This record gives sequence, structure tokens and C-alpha cells, in this order.
Amino acid sequence: MVKKRVVLVGMGFGGIHAARVLAGKGLDVILVDRNNYHLFQPLLYQVATAGLEQESIAHSVRAMARSWPGTRFQLAEATGIDFASHDLLTNTGPIHYDYLVIGAGSVTNYFGLTSVERNAFDLKELSDAETLRNHILTAFERAVIEPDPARQRALMTFVIVGGGPTGVEFSGALVELVHFVLAKDYPELKTQAARVVLIEATDELLVAMPESQRMYTLNKLRSMSVEVLLNARVVDAGPEQVILHDGAVIPAHTLFWSAGVKAAPLAATLDTPPMAAGRIPVEPDLTLPGHSEVYVIGDMAFLKQDSSVLPMTAPVAMQMGIYAGNAILAREGGRTPSPFRYRDKGTMATIGRNAAVASAFGMNFRGYFAWLVWLLLHLYYLIGFRNRIVVMLNWVWYYWYHERQVRLITKRETGQEL
Repeated sequence: MVKKRVVLVGMGFGGIHAARVLAGKGLDVILVDRNNYHLFQPLLYQVATAGLEQESIAHSVRAMARSWPGTRFQLAEATGIDFASHDLLTNTGPIHYDYLVIGAGSVTNYFGLTSVERNAFDLKELSDAETLRNHILTAFERAVIEPDPARQRALMTFVIVGGGPTGVEFSGALVELVHFVLAKDYPELKTQAARVVLIEATDELLVAMPESQRMYTLNKLRSMSVEVLLNARVVDAGPEQVILHDGAVIPAHTLFWSAGVKAAPLAATLDTPPMAAGRIPVEPDLTLPGHSEVYVIGDMAFLKQDSSVLPMTAPVAMQMGIYAGNAILAREGGRTPSPFRYRDKGTMATIGRNAAVASAFGMNFRGYFAWLVWLLLHLYYLIGFRNRIVVMLNWVWYYWYHERQVRLITKRETGQEL
């Protein structure tokens, strides 16, 4: 008897959870991704701020597949779908499927600001974190030999756009890197003149959290010397400046964008009109309208629950991946799966050493306890025993000694002269 084939596109949080459910269930499961590793994106900012090695937050998909019976990995980039022939189109050739689960994730949304896209950094890929770390450290090396005080300060000015978890966490980690680590590495610089500026277009940070958590975050960041600008929008940018909606100009050599994401380009190839942020509307069972054998999960899926659109977050992707796997097994067993229902277990964000906010199980936590819970949960969800040990040791080392061990400039920026 020929096994039914399930093709999983994208080995992000949704893809690996779907694969775990389907492994060893008598199906031929093919894992497809353009990278040969699963990336733990929530910790990318710690690689960018010299806290973690990039290898410690990634894990080989083939290594995972060894323990998943009936699964195999194919390194390829999905470019489209031939619905008539049930073929996933890739840069290495078509892959036939009986069931298709699409979880290709998201990309940064610059909202049409071409100058910002050209000059800003983001954090979506492993290489992005290394590039940003190189840039930050190189900026300080350039500042050491810069004779003009204004240009020197601009080299030590970092503008972060977006007051969500990524912007808050990156701001806190970066200001601690500057004040506790780089201040010792560069004694000839007045690092107290360095600026970390967090810009948010609305009047609040971490809008998904209760007001008490938002206010704690705002006050904590400001106490750490992060300049938080609310109700401000970036409208233009160049290599040496950031321009706000009111005409204000911030001299800065580093702009980091975390103000929004949109569905991966693969979404545009599906025969369904996209919704906001390019996301694909799905049926209550996460299938693509008109194609019951195709599931769309994670950041690509647009689904309302209790009148609100589900957010583009890792917990949603995980639960969707598990659901899609179980739905396929149910259908193969002659059962009709019930509609998908997301169970919100809460949100959290770390601000800095001993400081975090969390809202879960109807309770709010902040400070040291929330920070400890954040650490433990991230270690738990990190893939690979070695990775957990390496990350934990790095965190312990930083906690006790205020040192970041990965202060390496591994590649100079193109055309960059010190």
C-alpha cells in the first residue's frame, strides 16, 4: 500500500510541531525548508547584542528528523503550488503531496518606506543577527578614532523602531551591552553619551499587555537610560540620520526596524486574495478555501477568534502546527476534526537583567520573578540539549560578571573603512 505523503513547508515553530505529531504514524512526511536548521527567533536579538553564539539558537532539521520515523528533509525553497497536480513547486523541482502544510512564516514589513528598508537592520534570519552585531561593534571601533564629537556620538546612537516585545527586548539588551560591557572595552570613549532611542507610533509599549505591565516597562526602560519616544513615526532614513514625522532628525548610524511583519512571499502565490499584512484567510480547520488538502499555519494564516485576528506569534504557530498534524491524522482515520481553537497562555517580555513582564493564567508578574519565568520558558522551548546548556551557561556568566562573550567582528561591512 502506498503511503499518503504530507509535505511540510517551513521548519519554524509550526512546522516542527506538526512534524512531531505526524512522525511514526504511517505517513510519508517530507520536511521542506530553504535552511537546514530550525531557528529559535525569539533569541535572535541576544546574538545581535553579543550575548549568545548564533549556533546556540539553531538546530539541524536532519538531526531532529533522525528521531522522527517516516520523516525526511529536503533542502529547497518553495516558489509556488500547482493545485491541479498537487505539486509543491520549489527551486529544486516539484514535490508531490497528498496533504500540504504551509508554514513559511513572515518577513519584515517596512510599510512602503523604501529609504528605511534600504538603511535599516532587522532580525528574521540567523545571518541578520551576526550582521547587526558586526555593525554595532564596528560602530564603536569607528567612534574611537572619530575626531568629530558630533559624528562620534552619531556612531554611538542606536534607533529602534517598534515598541513590541522585540523592540523592548532589543533596547534593554543593547543599553546593557553599552553600559556594562562596551564601557569597559572602550575606556577612551564617553559611553554615557551613547544613545538608545526606542520609537513607538502609538502611545503605549507592549500593547497586548495590561496597563500596569506597560507602565512598568516604560518606566524601567527609561530608568536604564533608554530614550522612549511615543506617538512618533519614522518617515525617512539615511546612512547617518533618522527622520521623524514631525521633521525631527536624529543623527544615527544604526536603525533597527521591528515595527511590523507580513506574510512570507509564498503567500502571494496562493489563489486566495490576501488580507492585512498579506496573510491568507483560512477555514476554521486551517485549510485553504477550496483546497481542503492544504493547511496554512502560523504567521501566514489569517483567522479570527472571538472577533479578533490571531496574532503573528510563536505560540499561535505552535498550536496551529499541532492542530494541523492531528487534523490530518483524524481525516486519515475517517474522522472530522473540530475547528481550531487557540488557547492563549499569556505573553511576556524581558526588559533587562532581573526585569521582565509577564501576563499569564489571569495573573500579572513583573520584575525578578517574571524574568526568571522568562528564562526558564525560553530554555524549555529551545531545541537541543546542547543548545540549552550553552545558552544557560552564557546567561549565568552574564548574570554574575556582566560580560558578553561573543564580542567578535566576524565580517566587515561591504565598503566599510575604519
